[in-house]
Amino acid sequence: MARSIDQLLADFGHTLPAKPAEAPAKPVRRFSQAPSWRGPVRRNSGWVASRPPVKRYRITSDQAGVFWPWLTSSALPPTGAPMGTDMTNGSTFYLDPHGWVRDDTIPVTNPNIFVFGKPGRGKSAWVKAFLNRMFAFGYQALILGDPKDEYEPMCRHFGVEPFSIGPGMPARLNPLDPGPMAADWANLDRDERRRRSSIIFGRWLVLLRSLIGSQSLGAGKVPVGPTEEQVLKAVLQDIAHATDDARVLTPVVLPQIWQQLHSPSDQLISDLRYPDRPTFLDDTRLLRDAVAQLISGAFAGIFDAPTTVAIDWNAPIQSLSLSRLLPLGDDAVGAALLCLNSWGTAMRDVSGKPRINVRDEVWRQLRLGAAAVSSFDADLRLSRSHGDIEIANAHKPSDYLGAGHAGSQAQQIAKDVLHLGDIKVLFGQDPEVADDLEELLELGPVARRLVTGWAMGGKGRSLIAVGTRLHQVTLTLHPELEEPLTDTNQNLA
Repeated sequence: MARSIDQLLADFGHTLPAKPAEAPAKPVRRFSQAPSWRGPVRRNSGWVASRPPVKRYRITSDQAGVFWPWLTSSALPPTGAPMGTDMTNGSTFYLDPHGWVRDDTIPVTNPNIFVFGKPGRGKSAWVKAFLNRMFAFGYQALILGDPKDEYEPMCRHFGVEPFSIGPGMPARLNPLDPGPMAADWANLDRDERRRRSSIIFGRWLVLLRSLIGSQSLGAGKVPVGPTEEQVLKAVLQDIAHATDDARVLTPVVLPQIWQQLHSPSDQLISDLRYPDRPTFLDDTRLLRDAVAQLISGAFAGIFDAPTTVAIDWNAPIQSLSLSRLLPLGDDAVGAALLCLNSWGTAMRDVSGKPRINVRDEVWRQLRLGAAAVSSFDADLRLSRSHGDIEIANAHKPSDYLGAGHAGSQAQQIAKDVLHLGDIKVLFGQDPEVADDLEELLELGPVARRLVTGWAMGGKGRSLIAVGTRLHQVTLTLHPELEEPLTDTNQNLA
């Protein structure tokens, strides 16, 4: 029987060394595989100068949350204007107000946008970038009052010259212009005339009530109650000949209103149930003086004549400059904003394109009193019906509380106005004003820390509240095409 060598030597007391046991296999990593720093072992491969900076991971989506629990995809669809980087996940943040309103999964019920931020944090640059990117979707922009000519470079970039509104300037703008709704009046049926008349006269009454009620009377404002409103309504109807059977709707200007109040017709006195002319003149003296102030004061030759502004509604942007009114004070600029807002609303149906209305420094208008706040409130509430996107710029949320004394009707309306914009863009703020974020906007301590901390760390950082959802977004501008148009420090330079 054959014997092996190790058995033969064992008979003589020699034991061959045993074969060493194989080393245990290295554990296989299930989720990662790092390439060798020498490079892959194959042809035309060799050593590398340094180790690879990253590793390659192979895991499933349900396992990724264990390793990176704070990274999430954007809950908003990639539609609308790309505004920058969402810092919570590194994706591009898109702003689409109308698309969000139509999407029931997004907590947005109106397309209005409120922008707040300390001066120099990037509010104006953000608005200009948003406008520039929405032009590609067929939107038009109307700057309803530019007190500091910030939009002038952008207008001229698109071949548009802003209209300058102010004393001595050739532009005239009638805030009582009926606009396109008065076109082809003779061919309208009675019901349509009645419907349009109610809209036009409603806008006129809101404007007149705001302009008259914004004038000071001692420590208060000129009262505009139901009696004064009925007088104004009768005067407007008498001037415009607005009846169901009228074949034309005559445009109205402010001097005509004063003339009718100063020299009323017998029919007007009778319709208003006054016993005689002296009684009418005595009771309407304050109202007549307030209307006279509108045509003889700071607005003389500006808002008291037919409109001479011929706007090209096919251009992407139009701007109405108010920088010439700044020397007249905040009240004059605020009243001018009222007139521009009324006129812009009347011109709504000219082009039929979706429009973005920019209302800069709205705090000047809101400080004129309860009637001015109500006018602004009405414009925002109509955004769903006429399809416009309203953008209101202010420094801080408490600017809206300057509309009146604590607990007053004006202040309460102003507080409610803040809830008419489901989209809020919050730039950096000092800690002293951060309480407004919790008390007025109901955003909570997380938003407070981000606005007073992270957003103050760089220009263009903003916290965008889409309903109840918060997004940290850093604005991205093209260095050659957009930065020169959005630079708000050009006057300092």
